[in-house]
Amino acid sequence: MTKTRQDKGEKGAEAPPGTSSPRRFFIAGTALDAPSLPPGLHVVATPIGNLGDVTLRALQVLAAADRIACEDTRRSAILLRHYGIEARLVPYHEHNAARQRPRILSMIGDGESVALISDAGTPLVSDPGYRIVTDCIEAGFAVVPVPGASALLSGLVGAGLPSDRFWFEGFLPPKEKARRDRLAAIANIPGTLIFYESPARLAAALSDMALVFGPRRAVVARELTKLHETFERGGLPELAAIFSGAAVKGEIVILVGPPEREAPVEPADLDERLASLTDEKGARTASEILADETGLDRKMLYRRAIALGRGGKSGKNR
Repeated sequence: MTKTRQDKGEKGAEAPPGTSSPRRFFIAGTALDAPSLPPGLHVVATPIGNLGDVTLRALQVLAAADRIACEDTRRSAILLRHYGIEARLVPYHEHNAARQRPRILSMIGDGESVALISDAGTPLVSDPGYRIVTDCIEAGFAVVPVPGASALLSGLVGAGLPSDRFWFEGFLPPKEKARRDRLAAIANIPGTLIFYESPARLAAALSDMALVFGPRRAVVARELTKLHETFERGGLPELAAIFSGAAVKGEIVILVGPPEREAPVEPADLDERLASLTDEKGARTASEILADETGLDRKMLYRRAIALGRGGKSGKNR
């Protein structure tokens, strides 16, 4: 028997009582029945931008589920309204996960089907879904993946970088030292590296990647599947220069090609060499010399010398 109670904090229409009346969704004005779902956690991928990227199976699961656990009920409601899906929404995000997990597990234990979705893309990728999946497995409940859209895979197939091996890193630490340390730790992975980044930290992340990785090929993918989707391709120093001080909006995926045979220059070693050369010859000449030695962008090295507080002989930049 499908539960019909409306718990506090949930939004959306009441699900039809019982299981005799099929639940429906609409595509281009045509009503389609959704097959009933067994109890369990159904992990559903949703579009990352273009609402047309949702799968038929995802719509069936979302329409049939007793509850839909989502990060933001307002964002999820846009997709559900577009396909005429009436559902009871359970907010589940990083701030309430510890409180909501036992409630959701109790729902499944009572025989309900719960669909887990994120704001966009495939759940568990840079969101709090991992814990609820492991708790369901430990409790003996079914966990059913419903695959679909993914920002990291969309970025990878459109980047033009090697795709046979890749490493998804997700979001880097926001602080410079921690970010550089993490980049150095993964620098020699023999595959394409994939990162998510916020617009506010894009320039700093690219600058640190150029320092740590050197002049590798890279791509900045923005607003994937949306109207203003863009792929900016080039070497890391070039991309760092392009986005330095630029006003950027939208969701961002950074992809960095595999390393060359030679290991990249360590950031601490690079700073030490740059400081020594700048003290001896001035920032401008030092940046030119180091650019020739490493292949890094001269302008970026010059800015780094200034940031290190090095002005060359007599404090003048040369």
